[in-house]
Amino acid sequence: MSKRGSTSAVENPNKRIRSSPNDEEEGSDVVESDQEEDSTLSNRFLCAGEVVSDAGLVESITLKNFMCHSHLGPFAFGSNVNFVVGNNGSGKSAILTALIVALGGNAQATNRGSSLKGFVKEGESSADVSITLRNKGKDAYKPDVYGPSVVVDLRITREGLRTYKLRNKSGQVISTKKEELLSILDSFNIQVNNPVSILTQEMSKHFLHSKGEGDKYKFFMKATQLQQMKDDFIHIKTTKHITEDRFAQNRDCLKDLKRKYLEKEDRYKSLASISEMQTQLEELQKQMAWALVSEMEKELEPMKDKLQCDRRATEKFDEKVDEWKNKVEQAEQKLKHIQDQLEEITQQVGELQPKCAELKAEAQKRNKLLKSCELGVHRCRTNLGDLEKDKVQLSSRLKDLSLSISQTVDAEGQLRTERVAQIQTELDNLEHQSSTLSQQIDQYQHSCSRMKEEQGKMRKEFDVLRRSIEANKRTLDTMMASRSNRLRRFGDQMPELLGGIEEAHRKGLFKHTPRGPLGYLISLKDPELALAVEVCLKSLLRAFTCDNYEDEKVLKSIMAKVLRGPRPTIITSQFLPRVHDTRRRAVNHPDYPSVLQALDIEDPVVANCLIDHRGIECILLIKNRTEARRVMQGGTPPAHCTQAFSKDGDQIYPNRSYSADQSRANCLSGDVEEEIVHLQRELENQNAQEARFMQRKKKLDEDLKQNEGLLRRASMEQKSTNDKVTKLQLELTDLKNVEEPQSDDVRLLEEDLQEIVEKISSKRSEFEEAKAQMAILKDDYEKAEQECRQHKDRISTIVEEADSVKDELSKADQEVMKCKHHKKHYDEKRNAHLAGIKNLEAQLKRKEEEVEASVAKATQISPDRSEVSRTAKSLDSEINRLKVKISTQQEQQEDREEVVRQFHEALESYRNMSQQMKNLNSFIKCLDSVMIHRLQIYADLRQFLSARCKYYFNSMLAQRGYSGSMTFDHKNETLSISVQPGQGSKADLSDMRSLSGGERSFSTVCFVLSLWAITEAPFRCLDEFDVYMDMVNRRISMDMMLKVAASQRYRQFIFLTPQNMSSLPTSSIIRILRLKDPDRGQADSQS
Repeated sequence: MSKRGSTSAVENPNKRIRSSPNDEEEGSDVVESDQEEDSTLSNRFLCAGEVVSDAGLVESITLKNFMCHSHLGPFAFGSNVNFVVGNNGSGKSAILTALIVALGGNAQATNRGSSLKGFVKEGESSADVSITLRNKGKDAYKPDVYGPSVVVDLRITREGLRTYKLRNKSGQVISTKKEELLSILDSFNIQVNNPVSILTQEMSKHFLHSKGEGDKYKFFMKATQLQQMKDDFIHIKTTKHITEDRFAQNRDCLKDLKRKYLEKEDRYKSLASISEMQTQLEELQKQMAWALVSEMEKELEPMKDKLQCDRRATEKFDEKVDEWKNKVEQAEQKLKHIQDQLEEITQQVGELQPKCAELKAEAQKRNKLLKSCELGVHRCRTNLGDLEKDKVQLSSRLKDLSLSISQTVDAEGQLRTERVAQIQTELDNLEHQSSTLSQQIDQYQHSCSRMKEEQGKMRKEFDVLRRSIEANKRTLDTMMASRSNRLRRFGDQMPELLGGIEEAHRKGLFKHTPRGPLGYLISLKDPELALAVEVCLKSLLRAFTCDNYEDEKVLKSIMAKVLRGPRPTIITSQFLPRVHDTRRRAVNHPDYPSVLQALDIEDPVVANCLIDHRGIECILLIKNRTEARRVMQGGTPPAHCTQAFSKDGDQIYPNRSYSADQSRANCLSGDVEEEIVHLQRELENQNAQEARFMQRKKKLDEDLKQNEGLLRRASMEQKSTNDKVTKLQLELTDLKNVEEPQSDDVRLLEEDLQEIVEKISSKRSEFEEAKAQMAILKDDYEKAEQECRQHKDRISTIVEEADSVKDELSKADQEVMKCKHHKKHYDEKRNAHLAGIKNLEAQLKRKEEEVEASVAKATQISPDRSEVSRTAKSLDSEINRLKVKISTQQEQQEDREEVVRQFHEALESYRNMSQQMKNLNSFIKCLDSVMIHRLQIYADLRQFLSARCKYYFNSMLAQRGYSGSMTFDHKNETLSISVQPGQGSKADLSDMRSLSGGERSFSTVCFVLSLWAITEAPFRCLDEFDVYMDMVNRRISMDMMLKVAASQRYRQFIFLTPQNMSSLPTSSIIRILRLKDPDRGQADSQS
């Protein structure tokens, strides 16, 4: 099941973990009766052998802008038992959710959201999670690369994108690929989707309240990875069937190949030689050779005349180049002078900055000393005030005690009796009043809670409306901008992007100019189909296409410079000069056009891109929605048709259909003004709806404020009543317990008073000394701060002077660029002119060489030059006619080499197919044998794990004095669990649903622990496992889990609970992480 090794045993398995005194008193009878069974259970969890690896343990975790928390952590986890303790909302579940997501789990597995973007804190652009995993032992993953720890950094963007950075112990990024993370998790045997490894609160609640025996069986199968094995077997079986089908198909194909091979063999054996006669052809070729020589000699004269004319025009280009070369040198000299000035100013600032930093550090140091001294003064002042209060209280008590001794005791006794009766009457009245106020408070609280829920719903609806308004405003701005430039419909920066592409093309950075956006390069034949085509093409409207990957890299760099936000898709495919021939695979309906037929596309590259990546030749456009469904779903769809779109944007498949997400076309609409009017009208309606929302919200806020005021008033009255009750009860207690004061009490109070007076004198001297020291430190700090401020002002003055120099530098740089541009322009024109001359000279030379070669070739064909009256064209036509005639005769007798080639190809194909058939047959037989053997092993393993699970489950129930049974039905895939609280016969066993909440939670813990015993994982997490338990069940469950943890020191246990956990024993293997109460935006504390 797992590759992790078993690890160490507990030194003394009979030693029970000590509980708190209260818990021991409450459940002492259970502890005594189960002492022996606890020892036995601890031994059962012990595993033979030494600790072989502790790789995969969670060392620490840090969260930033995750869910509703700005920052949590870092939390340092111990290597064995960890309790994460905190009230609801403090971040416990956020830690568990971050652990699942950062280690590759999906959002649904956390039961906290349906999408990753939901984990980003509201108002933030991204969320970060950092987890450090231990990388030690024999299971360590690439220890020479990662070291003793692997740091997994996850970033989730507002759009829901997830990126990883895998670092080593020193923080160096090793990889950013998720495949590397999966390899690490596989090496550590970490399974975040396995409920035995991580049991979330929702999964625990679902399992607790689950009524289906099938759900329990699925839980068991998933926890033990038997379900994964079963799925693998099903996949292998499917592969086998596919292979068998392929074998049957190839059997027929083999017969055809054998038949073709025999036919080619017959033709190969029947070849015969042929004779050729070409006397007439040779004579025509001689005349053709000298005819070509004559025509080439006539073409030389015009080329010589043009070459002389171009050589005379070269002087004008040289003059222009020299003129702009001088201007460039002058501009560069001016630029260098300004750069020298700026470097001098920069050097001055560089010399002043270290001194400024030194002064700032000195000021900070003195400020720190001042703050420390102020804290001491404040502490002395507080202590002095406390002593003064103690002095006043002791003086008052001494005075009262002295006075009470001098009064008579008999008269006080009568007064106390009357006062006791009066207080008792007042207490009865106040308790009745407090009960009435409690009922009112409950009513007000219920009303406030209901109004807050309604507020939450209204906020969600209002957020959806606001997002829609913002989207419509952006679309309206785009439409307004597209009045002058249609390109802006495809993005605000699209004109700048195309300008950058054009500039790069002029510089020769592209082999072939990219095309895009594709939607800008197409037009509609029927404007009514604009929405249908826009929904069909979707993101392809903004996409670009490149001919090769080098052009793609250049285009990506341009997009990175120009575009902000999401970038258009780039499709890389070779540009072809003609549109694909789709006649054989395109839909051809007599009444309705395809998308390809409905578009006017001038560029073949754009058409081919849409054909290859969207299949527009196989998509019909049918305006009426009902008619579209009748055509696609009423019977057999048209040939080669994959789907259809209505004019409203509905997408219809042969077996399903989808509605469009938009109601109007944004990019392909013909009338921009109509779209602008429509958007303005829609925005007006949405603004009116927003105003109604605000009115409703204001009314609800007023009602909530009124109820909260009544609630505060009632609470204050109840508090006042309770204070009166408490005061009267204290007075009543004092009256009942009054005693005659003793004279010894007066003496003790006088001694205490004298001691406090001495302390006040000492503390006052200390306070005066601290104040004097604080005044000195304050003067030092103010002097240092003043000196630092003066130094900063001096640097600012120099920097302001540098700004004006920078402006001059910018102007000079622009002038240099301008002059260089003009010089480059004339350089290019002169170079082009010289290249033209050179090219013309080369052409003339090649032409002369061609003439000479043609004369030499003609001399070889016919040594005597003859005058030819016919043109080369007429001779070539007659030669071709004669060649065709000879070729036809040769084809009738077949070409020997072609026949031999076809024969060998047919023989090779037949042999290859025969060998493939033999290999497939051997593979199928081998697969049958392996499957039979592995299925038997799977059944044995399932039976073995079921028996172990029953054994551990019964042993753990005995810890509480329970009895129970587990019944596995592997055929029907059900698991029945019956539990009887207390001692009883097996006939008394009942289903877990009849148990109380605490008993059911305890039984669930026993079931989870039994699964722990038969599965392997480096760490295990439980979220609020004890939420439905009473104190006795919670204590017993906790003891059981701590025993398991103590027996498995090489594993890590993380328990999340809202309980205080103050009763836990002090142990080196237990670490408690306490979270602060929820304050939304605070940092957590760790103990």
